[in-house]
Amino acid sequence: MADNIDDNNIQDEEQENPQQELPFDIQPTDTGEKIVPVLIEDEMKNSFMDYAMSVIVSRALPDAKDGLKPVHRRILYAMKEAGITYDKAYKKSARVVGDVLGKYHPHGDSAVYDSLVRMVQDFSLRYPFIDGQGNFGSIDGDSAAAMRYTEVRMDKICDEMLLDIDKETIATRPNYDGSLEEPVVLPAKLPNLLINGSTGIAVGMATNMAPHNLTEVINATMMMIENPEVTIPELMTAIKGPDFPTGGVIQGKQGIKSAYETGRGRVQVRAVAEIEEMKKDKYRIVVSELPYQVNKAKLIEDIASLVRDKKVTGVSDLRDESDREGIRVVVELTRGTNANVVLNQLYKHTQMQTTFGIINLALVDDIPRELNLKQILRIYLDHRIDVILKRTQFMLKKAEDRAHILKGLKIALDHLDEVISLIRSSANVDEAKEGLISKFGLDEIQAKAILDMRLQKLTGLERQKIDDEYDELLKQIAEYKAIIESDERKYVIIRDELTDLRERFGDERRTAIKSSVEELETEDLIPEAEMVVTITNSGYIKRLPVDTYSKQHRGGKGVIGMDTKDEDFVVDIFVASTHDYIMFFTNQGRVHWRKVYEIPEGSRQSRGKAIVNLLELGEGELVTAMIPVNEFKEDEFLFMATRTGTVKKSQLSDFSNPRKKGIIAISLVEGDELVNVALTDGSREMMMVSQHGKAIRFPEEEVRVMGRSAKGVRGMNLEEGDMVVSLDVVDDDTALLTITENGFGKRTEFDEYRAMHRGGRGVITIVTSLRNGPVINVKAVHEDDDVILTSSEGIIIRIPVKDVRIQGRNTQGVKIMNVRASDKVVGVARIRPDEE
Repeated sequence: MADNIDDNNIQDEEQENPQQELPFDIQPTDTGEKIVPVLIEDEMKNSFMDYAMSVIVSRALPDAKDGLKPVHRRILYAMKEAGITYDKAYKKSARVVGDVLGKYHPHGDSAVYDSLVRMVQDFSLRYPFIDGQGNFGSIDGDSAAAMRYTEVRMDKICDEMLLDIDKETIATRPNYDGSLEEPVVLPAKLPNLLINGSTGIAVGMATNMAPHNLTEVINATMMMIENPEVTIPELMTAIKGPDFPTGGVIQGKQGIKSAYETGRGRVQVRAVAEIEEMKKDKYRIVVSELPYQVNKAKLIEDIASLVRDKKVTGVSDLRDESDREGIRVVVELTRGTNANVVLNQLYKHTQMQTTFGIINLALVDDIPRELNLKQILRIYLDHRIDVILKRTQFMLKKAEDRAHILKGLKIALDHLDEVISLIRSSANVDEAKEGLISKFGLDEIQAKAILDMRLQKLTGLERQKIDDEYDELLKQIAEYKAIIESDERKYVIIRDELTDLRERFGDERRTAIKSSVEELETEDLIPEAEMVVTITNSGYIKRLPVDTYSKQHRGGKGVIGMDTKDEDFVVDIFVASTHDYIMFFTNQGRVHWRKVYEIPEGSRQSRGKAIVNLLELGEGELVTAMIPVNEFKEDEFLFMATRTGTVKKSQLSDFSNPRKKGIIAISLVEGDELVNVALTDGSREMMMVSQHGKAIRFPEEEVRVMGRSAKGVRGMNLEEGDMVVSLDVVDDDTALLTITENGFGKRTEFDEYRAMHRGGRGVITIVTSLRNGPVINVKAVHEDDDVILTSSEGIIIRIPVKDVRIQGRNTQGVKIMNVRASDKVVGVARIRPDEE
């Protein structure tokens, strides 16, 4: 690639710099021209910069004055020139596209037609500029019909963009071939840049301006007229935020504030959805408005994919009931499904919630600039001031020209007989014109007007009309001059024009704005359901739905609850809601927090997840108790028992601030371990049971409330070799279910246990022997409860409590689970009827 250089220029350069060597040899061509090679890097750089600026100025970015890109401006101007206005008949779109291509926009016809189509679509522009007849596409992403089938004309509101264009109000420039003139910008009585926004990708920059409500923009503009020093927060009292043509709900005002103050911001937009009850315990979600630029058909397809992939569950039907009246997408849910959870999942995983990134980039005197709200309004007002000035100057000149002619006519009428005599005696028109000029002091224009005057103007009535018209023109001229000289008068005109626009085209907001962002927490996406949580001695944890386990009768063999390795067996099992907190108490006296839904859900056969990957446990630290808690109340207490018989009571609210590595729940002496923890109201009676079958019942009031780091007090005095295996809350409406290692168990009424003071040895609760084995656990159970038993080999059985016989304290119990010689019962959990 090379540049042609004139010989004389080269000679001049050589004379000016006789010592400078050129970097390349200059080779003469056959025609005598000289060619200088250039570095390709320089040529590429310069050429690309020229191309980039051409794209920025001539294609991709709107002008800040009228808010239009060149292609849109040319379409509207061509329609105005062709007379295809709102009060005329529709014309074929192909005719408009042809005019635009042939006169102003020498690019592809599809680019022009696509731009024209967008100005018709009421879901693309807040205030469409073109009125279309035919298929112009849909919010489902359907393409418009071919341009030969559709018809268009300017919309009524568009007339305000081109008004006064024929009064020399705007600058023009030659079209692409120099044969015609086209406007640089339109007069734009409408503040179009704000009300319709703009989207465009240039080279190295992009614009993404949101549409706004016309009434709000006009109100803010008037505020700025009244007070040029108005602040952006004050303007935001008028302009609440973007107003998208498709409605929706903007979440929070921070993104709006950022965009208005800096020119950039991000706003979250949600679909408008209502939850409707169909019948008892069955609901549907009805979507009536979508975020801006969301394809409805694609949204429905995405929802269907989520349901098919089971990422969203509980959906029984999905259909589109949209019609001419508006959007209506219906998501029917299965019976018992939490509609709010499904709706939150749809917000999270589909375009029912999107982010609109605002970039207020526009051309200001052909220079791209990021603009804040006040700058946008200031540029619009300055443009309108300039338009009104030029319009008034045009009208002043026209009025002065007419008054000048009327002045000559008045002179002629005042000397009518002389004028008629002069004209009759003249040999030709030129002689008559010269006579009028010389005799009455007229100029050529006035003389010509007199000669062109009809005889009817000589009547008295017509003469009076001329006098009246002349007087009226003098008043207009004075008014025009006053407007030209006073910016205040110009602002009054702008205010009147805006008031008229607001009355004729203003409407209500379509997009609602919520004052704060509703962040979707993970919990919002999780359905609330009852789960069985299990933990093994080697530290594996999982959760399963309660209904995973089928009910069996006493003596059944159960089902496999999980696959276990050697020496890996279940040590604890309980039921909790997915939204509950789980307090994990460890043998070392510390407590950790997790939500139930954070525990991985597994299958019946899966081992679950290693708890060390869920909690940050120290060396040798094992979870020995888990308490499901819905909230941390001040009037509830945690009652703890250790292996050596120590007890402690602390307020539940003391544990409301979780830490990543857990906090101290109880301080233990060396060799002691935390065995169990119970949740109480502070006025209950406690039951502690030892491995050798001893039990003690005492009121918890005998244990004062202590801080988290306290060691506790003596709760049970144990025999040599005995240890505490369980702690439970006494409930007279329940019975005490005792389970032994070899699968024996019984129920005993609490009335058989007399109340004692804490620190005693207790009484016999079950006779332990080689036949039934030591006590594993005890539970306070109701008649209609179920219990789940787990063995060290991973066998799980679920049986009704009523199948377990009620017996006295001095008995060994009955067989309730068949365990092999190598197996033993290691875990017991109660399931209440309301947990079903």
